[in-house]
Amino acid sequence: MSALILALAAGAGIGLALGALGGGGSVLAVPALIYLLGFTPVAATTASLVIVTVTSATALSAHARDGRVRWRTGLLFAASGIGPAMLGGAVADRVPEAILTAAFALVAGGAALRMLRPRAAPDTVVPVRPGRAAAAGAGLGAVTGVLGVGGGFLAVPALVNVLGMRMRDAVGTSLLVITVNSLAALTARAGTVDGLDWAVVGPFVGAAVLGAWDGKRLAVKVSGRALRRIFALVLLAVAASMLVGTVL
Repeated sequence: MSALILALAAGAGIGLALGALGGGGSVLAVPALIYLLGFTPVAATTASLVIVTVTSATALSAHARDGRVRWRTGLLFAASGIGPAMLGGAVADRVPEAILTAAFALVAGGAALRMLRPRAAPDTVVPVRPGRAAAAGAGLGAVTGVLGVGGGFLAVPALVNVLGMRMRDAVGTSLLVITVNSLAALTARAGTVDGLDWAVVGPFVGAAVLGAWDGKRLAVKVSGRALRRIFALVLLAVAASMLVGTVL
């Protein structure tokens, strides 16, 4: 199968995840770029940030039109992660590839297990504690920078369970956080962008953007619990395969 077809198929699936779940795009993009398209881990994390930044911004606009973005909370959460994201992005290319891949697999596996045990979304809006939001945002930003992930697969549970946000609002607000954090981390890696294979990354981005629109419509028709469980099982399989790859 040609690289173009693989890029289009992977991009569509990743955009679908971002649009429907408010996260998970980069968690799937990195292994797809490494194992399907032959990118190195460092190049894959940089390309992932490009893909996720553009796709998340597109999906964000769709959720914002429906009033599903908590702008003040999202910006506070995201702003706290900008510094750690840029710092993590600057040191990522100094981490051995095997360690980077294993760390990514462990984070992805932990997120998948967390998604299989979701807590019920609160019925009322809980006031946001600035200190708690800042701490959660800083930790998420560090993960974004080092591992090349937008952080939505961690942001949604944090917004719901730590900050008391409703699930639908958490999905839209997560896209705001992902866009800001990914852009900050990408800025720190600006020197590595020129070396990307744009003949692959370009179609990947285009398919992801289209997939994000379909994901937004899918989120209305399928229950959030079913989507989370399906995604978590896929994520566990990806994490396991990456861990096996680092051992063998």
